Amino acid sequence: MDIQELKVKSFVTKYNKEKKALISILQNIQEEYNYLPQEALRIVSETLNIPLINIIGVATFYRAFSLEPRGKHLVTVCMGTACHVRGGPKILEEFERKLNIQAGETTKDKQFSLEIVACLGCCAIGPVVVVDGDYYAQTTIRKVGSILKKYMKIKKKNESN
Repeated sequence: MDIQELKVKSFVTKYNKEKKALISILQNIQEEYNYLPQEALRIVSETLNIPLINIIGVATFYRAFSLEPRGKHLVTVCMGTACHVRGGPKILEEFERKLNIQAGETTKDKQFSLEIVACLGCCAIGPVVVVDGDYYAQTTIRKVGSILKKYMKIKKKNESN
């Protein structure tokens, strides 16, 4: 992937090159590239005069950031206690089967990344799955296919435009 130095620097200057804006800058980079490319982190490091290891420390501390390319759609399956006892592991297995990947991986076409989380904090409506910020309550194995189809349709609509 070609990282545009001017684009990354524009994210830094957007926040007046303030070190305290590091998380916001990383969020902008993540939004642009769908992950935090190492080259972009180096540019931020040099521009803000922050050691690269410190930036990587922030990037790896927060789950919202990824140092590896993610798919266009992020599927997160909750594995908290309430979701787990209500079928979370079986739901995860169904996503893995339908996407032909394991948790922590991205599909070959870069459309979907599948992740698990310890708890989403919505135990009363579990098991819960989140796709691109959309919450799906009381998810069952039967709902997995229709959830994925919704996001596959989005891809097809965008390709035809």
